[in-house]
Amino acid sequence: MSGVWVFKNGVVRLVENPGGDSFQGSSRGKVLVHLPTNQVVTSYQALEQMLTSIGWERYYDDPSLLQFHKRSTIHLISLPKNFNKLKSMHMYDIVVKTRNVFEVRDS
Repeated sequence: MSGVWVFKNGVVRLVENPGGDSFQGSSRGKVLVHLPTNQVVTSYQALEQMLTSIGWERYYDDPSLLQFHKRSTIHLISLPKNFNKLKSMHMYDIVVKTRNVFEVRDS
């Protein structure tokens, strides 16, 4: 990961392409890959099927987000409702919370 760390409103976040034009699509050259099938995740429907198969459940607390929770953990995966707004930081969050199931790769 490369970029610039930005501190704003008490939150630190990584800006991957500071000052650059926004890219069409969500991943800025990154894709989320489901390792057991080596399949690139291309929709939330596909992602939901993959997550539910390993014990994650949809969480409907916030209607502005797509969220998943696993009962055996305290982890909560929160994603923007629009798949096109999915960024690499969301992908890495999924990777960290689902060890050895997903991987982020360059497209």
